[in-house]
Amino acid sequence: MADHIIKGQNGEALAVTFLSEKGYQILETNWRFKRSEVDIIAYDGKILVFIEVKTRATDYFGAPEESINEKKKALLADAASAYMELIDHDWEIRFDYVSIILEDADNFKLKHFKDCFFPGMF
Repeated sequence: MADHIIKGQNGEALAVTFLSEKGYQILETNWRFKRSEVDIIAYDGKILVFIEVKTRATDYFGAPEESINEKKKALLADAASAYMELIDHDWEIRFDYVSIILEDADNFKLKHFKDCFFPGMF
């Protein structure tokens, strides 16, 4: 398996651990809808949260979260809509990012950005 795929999987595992420790109830990881994938879907209290995780080895080319473009946001919004319909959720939602600089398993920097965008407002 390619190094960048392994690094991404390791970053997602770190994000799941971090969010779980913060009290999030993890519902799904790597949930797919058509051409999009939501890295983590969780409840933060009663709020349904769709979380994009970006992991990089360095921030030499910019912070990981800077690579989330408008197309990715639109795909996340479409997937969120489908998931909400699937579970019959009609209450509050939020889109978060988790940004990770992962040098190795013991040396990483994780940042959690809450409420990063709202569909139709980006």
